[in-house]
Parts: sequence; structure tokens; C-alpha cells
Amino acid sequence: MSIRHGLLALLERGQMYGYQLRAAFEESTGSTWPLNIGQVYTTLSRLERDGLVRSLPESEAGQRPYEITDAGRTDLALWFATPISRTDRPRDELAIKLALALTTPGVDVRSVVQTQRSATMRTLQELTRLKYASDRPEDLPWRLVLDAMVFQAEAEVRWLDHCETSLVRYRPTEPGRAPTTPAEAVDRADEEARR
Repeated sequence: MSIRHGLLALLERGQMYGYQLRAAFEESTGSTWPLNIGQVYTTLSRLERDGLVRSLPESEAGQRPYEITDAGRTDLALWFATPISRTDRPRDELAIKLALALTTPGVDVRSVVQTQRSATMRTLQELTRLKYASDRPEDLPWRLVLDAMVFQAEAEVRWLDHCETSLVRYRPTEPGRAPTTPAEAVDRADEEARR
């Protein structure tokens, strides 16, 4: 999630100070991605430096509100108009973990898969419970975030099922031999099928 663009979107609603921005961000995402107030103020400083927001005079209570600039509106509009690329997303730690588990001696890969499946299923159940906890129209942004998380968890379970099926057919290479190339894997599968 781009905190930068999240704050710009919130400031498009009107002037806000840091704690208001944090509360509005968490409300919009159903507290799915809690923000540290330090992240908010660090991001606001960068946005101000880049000319995308401007700080206003402090209130009598000592709070400094911010407002979006025209350049900030342009940047925000571009962000909304640009699709998110798969390369813009963080690394998939689970995929990396399983790939390394396959190549690390002594690791029970099936156990790693089962442990992850159990955790993902618990998460899926909790997300589903949260999803049906409220159906107020003003909760739609939060429910959409939950839906995305439910779909991601469901996809992870399907992928883990695929991993488990692949492990049944997996034949590790002999020690000291270079990893099998895709072409060698096809040749080996054809040879085993003829036996």
C-alpha cells in the first residue's frame, strides 16, 4: 500500500493534521494496515518537500493541518489511473520460503506446506467472520479490503494445494549434480512414463 498516495487521497477530502490522517486511513482500511504516527509525519514531510502538500499554520491546540496542492492532485489522479504492476508489489515471502525449503537439507517441505495451509485457513475463517460482521453502506471500503484479503487467502490455499501435489512428483537431483533444467525435467518425466 502506498502510504504516500493514501495520505494524498485523504487530503483530497479536506485539510487534516497527522493524527486525523492516521485515524482516517485506518478507518478506510478497517485497521488492516495500521499506521505508525511516525510514518504519517515522515510521509507528510516528504510530500511537502515534493510540493504535493502544504502545511498550514498551527491551530491554537498546536496541531498543524496539511492540505493537498494542485501538483498533489495531479500525482493522485495519475496513481488512480495507473494499474499496479506485479513488480511493484513486495516479494512473496512464502514462495521464497518454499523454494528455499526444497533446497535446504533436513527441511520437511510437506510440513512447511501443511503449517502454512493451517495458518492460512485460520486467517481465511477470521476474515470471513469479519466480512459478515457489518453490512452498513459506509463500511463498503473496509469490506472491499477484506474481500481482497479473502481472495488472496483463497488463492494461497489453492497454490499450497498445487505445491503439495507437485511435491508428490518431485524427485530431487543427486548430490553434487547441477539443478535440473526445465528441458531435463521434461525428458526425465517422459523417461519415467515409458518405464
